[in-house]
Amino acid sequence: MGSLERKIEILGDASKFDVCASMASPRDVSGTRRVGNPDKIGICHAFAPDGRCISLFKVLMTNHCIYDCKYCVNNSGNAKTKVMFEPVELARAFMGLYVRNYVEGLFLSSGVWRSATDTVERMIEALMLLRNKYNFQGYMHIKVLPGTNKEHIKQLMELADRVSLNVELPSASRLSEVSSTKNYETDIIKCQKFIHNFIKEGLVPAGQTTQFVIGTTGESDYEIVERLHWEYTNFDLKRGYFSAFTPIKGTPLENTKVSEKRSRKRENFLYRVDWLYRRYNYKIDGIFSIMDDNGMIPSNIDPKVSLALKDDIFPLDVNETSYNELLRVPGIGETSARRIINLRKVNKKIQHYNDLQRLGVVIKRAKSFLIVNGRRQSRIKEFFG
Repeated sequence: MGSLERKIEILGDASKFDVCASMASPRDVSGTRRVGNPDKIGICHAFAPDGRCISLFKVLMTNHCIYDCKYCVNNSGNAKTKVMFEPVELARAFMGLYVRNYVEGLFLSSGVWRSATDTVERMIEALMLLRNKYNFQGYMHIKVLPGTNKEHIKQLMELADRVSLNVELPSASRLSEVSSTKNYETDIIKCQKFIHNFIKEGLVPAGQTTQFVIGTTGESDYEIVERLHWEYTNFDLKRGYFSAFTPIKGTPLENTKVSEKRSRKRENFLYRVDWLYRRYNYKIDGIFSIMDDNGMIPSNIDPKVSLALKDDIFPLDVNETSYNELLRVPGIGETSARRIINLRKVNKKIQHYNDLQRLGVVIKRAKSFLIVNGRRQSRIKEFFG
């Protein structure tokens, strides 16, 4: 199966299509005879073979896969070199990077070799070596593979700080367009239910996340956001990630024509909409209201501005309005909203737009939606027209 260095190169590169973020875990650890701490994951020192700086050792257990997903470089029909870590190889490789201060945690995903059961058993063995033999108590984010059984999911969650399972597409019908071997309900949704139930029992304190691949099947933004809302509501999802589809050589979709600029902007706007829903408490119906007749978020105007132009609460007096209302103002984020509120606590008022600028507000975007010391920018809609 090749040298360890070659496996790291191949399986590290193959993992780059899985989106993740290094996030601290609230799990408590104790004692001095251990290695690592999950809440110290903020410093990034890892480098992938292509030179990308990463915070985690982000790698696949194997790039073998029984699934035929048309967009995936690891699909069953791809003739690329197939390799797989032995559990002890993965554990040693990670610890070698960790003790050299290159990485502070592990992000482990995988293709599905022979079956989810066969592959996950190898993953569990590697994780148990890290936790029990090497006493590594740092951060580990593990991808649950489609079709993993309930008991194996529990074992993974007993070892990990965060787990995720990629839904990839917003519905069973969309998934069927790119894969004839995956079942949306039994391979994905059923596993997410297991994960959610184990989280409610106290496993994996940092929760679960998921990922969508954007633009493979002609799905609309409405379909994606609707499924994401369903995931938040039913599985208490921590967050969703979005990855713009890029045609990859060696896959059935390699000749698909895609505008990378348009795809990246769409991905960016979906992240913004998710932030507004998840962090700023925007109602889902309001988000749907800014979409066009094709269920797409307009690409010519920021989603928060679109929502503000439909909101009848504006203009707002910056010295009187609440924190939650301030968050609805384009150009004002969580940090600048807190700074405005904190000024009131010491009986200071905003007198000029320059005062807001010093607090981190983007004046060009916010000015039309605010009253400052009795003054306001008129004709909001014309200003953004």
